Amino acid sequence: MTRTEPLRVGVLASGRGSNLQAILDATRDPAYPARVVVVVSDRERAPALDRARAGGVEALWLDPKAFSDRESFDAALVRELEARRVELMCHAGYMRILSGVYCRAFAGRAVNIHPSLLPAFPGLHAQRQAIAHGVKVAGVTVHFSDEGVDTGPIIAQAAVAVLDGDTEDSLAARILVEEHRLFPEVIRLVAEGRVSVEGRAVRIRR
Repeated sequence: MTRTEPLRVGVLASGRGSNLQAILDATRDPAYPARVVVVVSDRERAPALDRARAGGVEALWLDPKAFSDRESFDAALVRELEARRVELMCHAGYMRILSGVYCRAFAGRAVNIHPSLLPAFPGLHAQRQAIAHGVKVAGVTVHFSDEGVDTGPIIAQAAVAVLDGDTEDSLAARILVEEHRLFPEVIRLVAEGRVSVEGRAVRIRR
């Protein structure tokens, strides 16, 4: 079935929001099949919220200290997203581990971006891990989120060469260029109904 309205996207972000900005920039094209309807952060002064406001998108801060545990926080998050009829969630530098409450509510409808070629180097400081292991190729992965840490089915990847003399920062900067390209493209594919999951394998219809 062909969609008549853009896919309603929500974004979770804890930091500066450069991937969020790439998504917002993509949505400026009237032909792009998705629109960001809300950006949520666990940090009141996250620059990502400022980017959302500048782009005319609702910016919502949820204070983790206002909730007794992770599950109650995530339950409130789910209520806010459902109230806004969010269809796809994008995790763009969101630093909280999401509980089963959230993961079940958005199973198959949440995607995360990670700066490595998963399953290599999950978790924090992926670029540092890559350099420490001496790999010659690093990169970026967009995957469906599940209850593990960077363990969900892989949708798309892009490779980035590790150069002699690379530091964590220089490698991260080159990977970020690919992140900004890949994340909006994956959202487009999902919005166009071209992504399906068969077990652990993600199929993309061309």
